[in-house]
Amino acid sequence: MFGSLGITELILILAIVLIIFGAGKLPQLGEGIGKAIKGFKKSAHEADGIEAEAQAAQQQTAGAPQQAFMQPTLQARVPVEQRASTVHSVSRG
Repeated sequence: MFGSLGITELILILAIVLIIFGAGKLPQLGEGIGKAIKGFKKSAHEADGIEAEAQAAQQQTAGAPQQAFMQPTLQARVPVEQRASTVHSVSRG
């Protein structure tokens, strides 16, 4: 079950944990470990999903590289008056 750990070693580890934490803290300790394992599995599953999405996006862009260059870029929405004032301040300085 645990490789080279036998029943004697597991009982010894359980006894040490019981002495250190006490009988009252064992349920809380088990609950915390369970939540940690559940969170780890959830994040690993989400990372797999994100990786699959990235691969799909990469395959889509690899199929149409010219289309990416033809798309217009987004420009910041700055009023014309403000753009003119920044141009003058840059050219003076």
